[in-house]
Amino acid sequence: MNVTFSPNAEKQASKLPKPVLKKLKKQADFLRENPRHPSLRSRKMTGENKYEARIDYHNRFTYLVEGDEIIILTVGPHDEGLGKK
Repeated sequence: MNVTFSPNAEKQASKLPKPVLKKLKKQADFLRENPRHPSLRSRKMTGENKYEARIDYHNRFTYLVEGDEIIILTVGPHDEGLGKK
């Protein structure tokens, strides 16, 4: 699978502290290799093919699955990373 970041997610990721950004990159690699990797703790959100996953205890990201493509939509602290704020 190919993992890409939406322009919004790239902008949000650029504002993350370096240790969290490093964790995000690691989680994106896990997502590419196995979308059901246990450390992602991913779950389906309301809506078609939209999921949330953990970066760490405080940070999340959402992603969309379209065929063989995974698009990371939002990144950040819990509610912000889930696109709620």
